[in-house]
Amino acid sequence: MIKIERTSVMNLENAMRGARNPLNSWARSDSSYDENGDYILGPNDLSLAKRLRVAGSDHRKYVRMIMVCCDITAPLYWWKEYDTYKVATVANSTSTMHKIHSKPIEYDDFSHDHLTPDAEKIMKDYIAEIEKIRIRYMEEGKNKEDWYDLIQMIPSSYNQMRTVTLNYETLINIYFARRTHKLDEWHTFCEWIETLPYAKEIIIAKNDEAEPLD
Repeated sequence: MIKIERTSVMNLENAMRGARNPLNSWARSDSSYDENGDYILGPNDLSLAKRLRVAGSDHRKYVRMIMVCCDITAPLYWWKEYDTYKVATVANSTSTMHKIHSKPIEYDDFSHDHLTPDAEKIMKDYIAEIEKIRIRYMEEGKNKEDWYDLIQMIPSSYNQMRTVTLNYETLINIYFARRTHKLDEWHTFCEWIETLPYAKEIIIAKNDEAEPLD
């Protein structure tokens, strides 16, 4: 299970202005904001964006200036893989260490969408035992031994929400590295990438989809 919410894409205008700096071609810029406040690339700017994108990382520096912020709720086993991407990413997570005991631990706090019926029964029984420990921790003086039991017994399917910031360059790397991954969460994440502004032209573009720079 993965849920991506409250997506914001920022700084496209500044990124495209920077893309025109090397040739001082600002006068050719033809982009503007629409009535909804979205920055719409004109034909000239979109053509430049596509050509720079497929010209390689040395030429597409502007994509590192297009920022994305969103809230992602996903299991710990997915976050472990996401944490591979440390360049130009920032994340602020909900705290397992400080807040694991603050509410009842329930079945839907975990990703269980692929469990077989037998595994589902085991999982529900296991979570019920963890909840007993949480109740004991809260009612009997917050014993540190009980707290450690909670922390060390929580399965990696536990869902954690993080507010993350990353850029289009990082998303390019993620998309092409993870789009065929065996975890369904990565497929959902790559499908979300495809919905971002100008994803087809800037993020998932192929080298044969734009004219060369020269």
